[in-house]
Parts: sequence; C-alpha cells; structure tokens
Amino acid sequence: MSNRSLGAWGEAVAVRHLKKKGYSIRERNWHTARGELDLVAEDGETIVIVEVKTRATRTFGPPEEAITPAKRRSLLRTAWIYMERNGLMESDWRVDVIAIEGSPRGGLERIEHYQNVLDAEPGVLG
Repeated sequence: MSNRSLGAWGEAVAVRHLKKKGYSIRERNWHTARGELDLVAEDGETIVIVEVKTRATRTFGPPEEAITPAKRRSLLRTAWIYMERNGLMESDWRVDVIAIEGSPRGGLERIEHYQNVLDAEPGVLG
C-alpha cells in the first residue's frame, strides 16, 4: 500500500471520527504554496485545523511522534494563511492532531484525538 493511499484512508477515518463528535468539515487537503492542511473543521464556533497522521505499523514509532517542532511551526504558518485568506482572523481557532494506527486491509487499531497541540510541550501530545 502506498503512503498516499494510507494517508487518504486515515483522513477518511478522521472525518468520520470528527463528524461523530459533532464537528462539521469545512475543507479537506487545503493547499497553499507554503503548506497543506489535512482538514479544517468547525467545533461549534471554533475553527479547528486538523493534522492527520496515519501509520500502518509502529516501525517508525507511533504516528503522533511525527509532530515535531518544525511540523508545529509549519502548521501554525499554514493555519495563519488559511485564517487570513478566509476572513477568519477574529475567530477562535486551534490546531488538533488525529493519530491513527491501522490500514484499510487490517482495519482501525487505534485513534487518538489530541486537541490544541500548539499549547502542548514539544514532543508531548495527550
């Protein structure tokens, strides 16, 4: 299975998870020259930028370990661009991470939703 198809599967799992929790989805795979946002959702009045990390195995560690300080900076930069371009700078917003382990063939093994990850200490989610 390619990384791209695993990622698409993980994003579909994340969308179902968010909808179950009452979120609405605004965007999927929003692109700018500076980066990409996997999902943009709404949790009530709050705009939620969602980074989805999916891994089929733990060979390279759990998916949430991929949220490095550099990735946080990139998410923040891209989130600011999104908020500005969509006239949302006055809105409440946060960045969440959804970590998924599993695959389409093997099924979902684990899903963790970490909220407001930009406030978490570097290297620590949860």
